[in-house]
Amino acid sequence: MALALVACFCLSTLAVAAENDTEPAHPRYVVIAPKPAAPGHEHPSSTLQEWNGSFTYNNNQYNYVMVGTDPSTNSGSLITTWIIPVKLVLSDGSVWDPLAGGPLGPLGLTVNSPIFDSSTNYTQGGINVGTTQYIDAFQRANFWSTVQNNPNSHLLLGGPTTRITVLPELTLNVPSSSGHQCTEFGIHVACVDINYYDEQISNYMAQSNIINPAGFPIFENANTYLTEGGCCIGGYHSANGAQTYANFEYVTTPGVFSQDVSALSHEVGEWADDPLYPHENNTPCGILEVGDPLENGQPGHPYGTWAYQLHNFTYHLQDLVTLKYFGGNPNGPVNSWWTFQGYNGITTICQNGS
Repeated sequence: MALALVACFCLSTLAVAAENDTEPAHPRYVVIAPKPAAPGHEHPSSTLQEWNGSFTYNNNQYNYVMVGTDPSTNSGSLITTWIIPVKLVLSDGSVWDPLAGGPLGPLGLTVNSPIFDSSTNYTQGGINVGTTQYIDAFQRANFWSTVQNNPNSHLLLGGPTTRITVLPELTLNVPSSSGHQCTEFGIHVACVDINYYDEQISNYMAQSNIINPAGFPIFENANTYLTEGGCCIGGYHSANGAQTYANFEYVTTPGVFSQDVSALSHEVGEWADDPLYPHENNTPCGILEVGDPLENGQPGHPYGTWAYQLHNFTYHLQDLVTLKYFGGNPNGPVNSWWTFQGYNGITTICQNGS
């Protein structure tokens, strides 16, 4: 997609959309607009921990809601997070399973990735923003003018013992009208309609006696791309009433779109800064999607990803734009950078007119 937030291809309905295999593969992420809560879930007993902020741009005030606690309070948040591996069984009998490969397969490597592991140090332009999880490091860098003297300001994902919780695998038997094998970016994958898929996981969450709006469920597919009028969607996030959630594609082939946890880093970063509950955020650039402006890549960094070595595996995490890109405090982020990694290809808000 173009280097622009308006190209997030937001989906406002769950109308069935047929994939067009004649179109070339187009790497992208989407947002499914917030939907009403499932029946019986309209009034949850608890909701996601969030804080409110604002900035002024061109004499207009823009308010936003983000996950966690206000960075100025010097306090931290631990958001209960569940990973739900989703095994897709296509009508031809082929199986696409994140549990395949065991500890060195998609699920095992995801759990031990820098998204959930807190042992990686992030020094951005000579400034140490913390030894922590990737999205927490990004958020600390995002509000560095505030948190540089607030060592306890953190947004962490985990569970009661700070470890991520993996729920039992969900198996979906995908009808032929909603999924098939395909070849995209030169690799063999499953292609599954996003609207069919979102309906299934939404029903799953509504029926779960574990998942609740105070936590964050993340669904994981393996060697799959979601489709909507064409391929290829690497991940998305949404909300059903107060229940926020995300889905990402873990592709095992090196160097391609949605490699290992790159899509996960994209979607968790966007959920953290725009959880879509109680409403979508609004900025001069539209919704606060911090990953979209960089997903097309940077010189030497395909699809905007940066390599991090952890537990003898090289992970690829996507760079994310700071609030400065959306019109926020220009001196707010670390080094006054436009992106977490200091990419100088973006030096103005709403790049390319987004």
